[in-house]
Amino acid sequence: MGTSRNVERRTILKAAGATAATLGLAATTGCGGGSGSSGDGTVTLRYAWWGGEPRTIAIKKSIALFEKKYPKIKIKPEFTDYAAFWEKFQTQASGGNPPDVFQNAVGFLRKYDKRGILLDLKTQADAGNLSLDKFRNGVLANGQVDGKQLGVPVGANTMALVIDLKAFKKAGVEAKFGWTWDEYFAALQTVQDKLKIAGDTGYFSIMYLYDLYLRQNGKAFFTESDLGFTEDDLTQWWADGYKRVKSGLVADPKKIEQVAPKSGLSAGLAASEFTWDNFSIRYEGEGESDYGLAPIPTTDGKQTGQYLGSLMLSAFAGTKHPEEAARFISFMVHDPEVGKIMGYDRGILATTEQYDAFKPTDPSNKGVAAYEDEVAKAGVLGKITPHPSGADVVESAFLRIGGEVAQGKTKPADAAKALFGEAKAAFAG
Repeated sequence: MGTSRNVERRTILKAAGATAATLGLAATTGCGGGSGSSGDGTVTLRYAWWGGEPRTIAIKKSIALFEKKYPKIKIKPEFTDYAAFWEKFQTQASGGNPPDVFQNAVGFLRKYDKRGILLDLKTQADAGNLSLDKFRNGVLANGQVDGKQLGVPVGANTMALVIDLKAFKKAGVEAKFGWTWDEYFAALQTVQDKLKIAGDTGYFSIMYLYDLYLRQNGKAFFTESDLGFTEDDLTQWWADGYKRVKSGLVADPKKIEQVAPKSGLSAGLAASEFTWDNFSIRYEGEGESDYGLAPIPTTDGKQTGQYLGSLMLSAFAGTKHPEEAARFISFMVHDPEVGKIMGYDRGILATTEQYDAFKPTDPSNKGVAAYEDEVAKAGVLGKITPHPSGADVVESAFLRIGGEVAQGKTKPADAAKALFGEAKAAFAG
């Protein structure tokens, strides 16, 4: 799942990049500590995730339902914030002690598969312990690497543009499907001229947005083993972005830092911000305006480059209880009651059983569902970009170096060269 101005994710990416540079992870086959069987045949699985308090409350309720249905399988929960999760996980993995089941994301699949950490869940599906049916919009493919099912999606999301509806209306500009990047920036210029605020909070340091732009132009951020663009491509992207910072069209990055952890959009520093659609729920709670989801600008007036990202559940290859781990994962992604409990906390529910069971009642969640439905009906969704081992480190570097460009600390060409250098090291690690 991408950075996209999300404070929680921004924190982990910095930590993950630092940790990955100092920890070597060996392939392991041991069982996760704390897991096991009791004398009466009861099995205990460790289940770990990151997220805030609402997610933890919902997951614990879901666990209670599972344990009621499967009284011989007990779940030991482990949860923390995003940064601490991956630091702890790397330590656990290097010691052969990761959880039996854990929350995962596409940027980490090849990395931990390379180290022998991830169970191929296709084997459990073939054994009848896990259902890989009834996933929406092809999102199941997000967890697949080299013919293996390394993760099972629990939710799906896609990149969106969140706009200050009042600001756009007051400026007399409209966000519409198929608009081009030139039209988008022209709209933001009108906002700046009429309302005296920036148009955007800082689009050009968001790796997943740049991925969409590349996909619109026949490229992609990643190939299966490398970067899918050139230093010149990135230099131009960052140079254009910095030009807009200097003109005031993009908000002053120092002011954005000053209002953190609040978003620059909800703080009123700008009229729009790119993020994952399910993250957009935060703005109503933070800001004093009204916010809505708008289409991604395009190069050709049609193709947005979008795809569905997802959080997913993975299992440890060395678990002593692969069958029970698979049954737990299957329950958590298919059970309708779990869908009602979890809602859209981790994205639009990935399976039809859960999607049909949960009917959002609040405007924010309704808006997210409507946006994804509109994007799907437009026929622009493609397959997710491959993420090589080391992608998480590259994502962290892109955010950090892009921030240096925005503040004028690093010239775009030097920044692009630095990003390519760090990517080469990350892929070789």
